[in-house]
Amino acid sequence: MPSKVEIKDKIERDKFIKAAPFNKGIGKTEPHKHNNYFEIIYLSKGSGTHSIDHSKYVIKPPVIFFVRREQVHHWELLSEPEGYVLILKKPFIDRGLDNELKLLLTEVSNLTSLHVKDNETIDQLFALLTKENERINENNFTIIEGLLKALLAKVLEVAKPLTGKIKIKSDLFQSFRELLGQDPVVKNDVAHYAGLLNTTPQNLNAACRKAVAQPATQVLSEYIIGEAKRLLLYTDNTISEISFTLHFNDPSHFVKYFKRYTTHTPQAFRHL
Repeated sequence: MPSKVEIKDKIERDKFIKAAPFNKGIGKTEPHKHNNYFEIIYLSKGSGTHSIDHSKYVIKPPVIFFVRREQVHHWELLSEPEGYVLILKKPFIDRGLDNELKLLLTEVSNLTSLHVKDNETIDQLFALLTKENERINENNFTIIEGLLKALLAKVLEVAKPLTGKIKIKSDLFQSFRELLGQDPVVKNDVAHYAGLLNTTPQNLNAACRKAVAQPATQVLSEYIIGEAKRLLLYTDNTISEISFTLHFNDPSHFVKYFKRYTTHTPQAFRHL
């Protein structure tokens, strides 16, 4: 295994949104992340599996997958797929003034996969987004924003979650999660992130409880454990190397921390 997870970038550096047909030539890919963007993948045809972090999903179209920037994923496709890929960077969302669109995005960003019905409408909206993407400019930003809003609203209207529940998150909670994904060194310190967000630990804790019924410490620990699992599964780094990557000064502390939240030691989890 590699010493770190491969990072792939499927969008030009100066672009903040991309919509395109799914690559029919994809068969099997190696585990990888994407470079600082959120990816929505819609498959109307195809078979095989799609692994996101340590969960494997059997592809039963029509289905939509959501992959956040920190997540590792890979494909094992057994038949030719059809569908679309939508890539979103944060600057696109920041530029828009439509708060309802931002709420829709926070809803879907907490999901991993959805079975969908009325996929004819979803097909049409993805096709329109792809067409507008080919001529993206200052004049059609509002059109793209409107189509994206219509797509997400339709998806949430007709979709059935495979895992988890759809929850609306506060802006502060969403900023906290985005900050965790951007931080090259994750620190197990809520006060550190509250300071970066220009708020207090108490306010951040309240925002997390309102959004996902969890204190900020638990949101942070789940992110740290998720990153630890990715490093254990997709790299050949030693336990000590992983512990230092995650800002633990003592590997034994990391082992105890990991076991507290998973009931397994890191080494045992790696060989499950």
